[in-house]
Amino acid sequence: MNKILLLSLCATVCFTACKTKKEEKEVEGKFPITSPLLMDTSFTKEYVAQIQSLQNVELHTMVKGYIQSINVDEGQQVRAGQVLFNIMPREYEIELLKAKAEARRAELEMLNTKILADKNIVSKTELALAEAKFDQAKAEAARAELFVSWTSIKSPFDGVIDRIRFKVGSLIDEGTLLTSISNNKEVYAYFNVSEIDYLDYKERNKNNQKDSATLLLANNQAHIKKGIVETIEGEFDNESGNIAFRAKFSNPNLLLKHGETGKIQIKMPIKNALIIPQKATFEIQDKIYVYVVKSDNTLKAVNITIKQRISNLYVIESGLSETDKILLEGVQNAKEEDKIQSEFISPKKVFESLQLIK
Repeated sequence: MNKILLLSLCATVCFTACKTKKEEKEVEGKFPITSPLLMDTSFTKEYVAQIQSLQNVELHTMVKGYIQSINVDEGQQVRAGQVLFNIMPREYEIELLKAKAEARRAELEMLNTKILADKNIVSKTELALAEAKFDQAKAEAARAELFVSWTSIKSPFDGVIDRIRFKVGSLIDEGTLLTSISNNKEVYAYFNVSEIDYLDYKERNKNNQKDSATLLLANNQAHIKKGIVETIEGEFDNESGNIAFRAKFSNPNLLLKHGETGKIQIKMPIKNALIIPQKATFEIQDKIYVYVVKSDNTLKAVNITIKQRISNLYVIESGLSETDKILLEGVQNAKEEDKIQSEFISPKKVFESLQLIK
């Protein structure tokens, strides 16, 4: 019985010794550690944007009649003053001739009345009435001339023609929409910003500086020209809590069109940011931790609060200081209270090796 007990005790001692030796092997070797890096940095923020032309107007008819000619095609680039449509003008030209004839007759009557008034044959009142009649006739002639001019619909500025809604021969009424025209040499990009981002923007631009912006198109390609955030709307939307910003972009190749969508990218600077590589962290129940190396070389899991994610790094809100030493490699295999041998790597060298700073 004593022999059996002795053998059992020897086996237990042997197992314990082997286990202790195995545990020591798990923490053997030098682990790379580093510290958070304090530096100025920036991150890119994206906003959904709606693109609008610098000028976009609807072209409506001012007179009723048949479309006599359409001188442009959809999508065509036109010049300011170019005739786009002709409404059959004959009826309005006849009215103009009649109005001019009436104005001429009224002018002759006024001149005859003036001769008689100068000779005191008629009163000054009759002369005043003749002059008023002549003025009215001239106004009617000018009105008729205006109607004739409205039968030629011209481009108000250089731009691109949108869809043409009618064909030659169509009878259209006064006020009918014929097409739209857009000046796309420059475009506006409107995007909604939260109240926090708005306040940050105002803080960054106290001296009336302007943020530059990148326009990311639907194919995830950046527009060839950088833009400038020009202006902010006057009030917040009560339902969304957002306010609209407007950025302006040059459009030399006329790629951007009215109604297009995209994303605005703006770089947001962060002063004195405390940053660490993401690979030095681990998650437990949606919380983010790092292993801090204590003075006795044991590990302590510390919960950190993240202010911003940038590429492969975290900007720390709270939980770490610049002087803390954190485990850089082997995070997934380490556990709290492990005692390690460490090799310190300077934060700058760590971030340079990760190509996160230059």
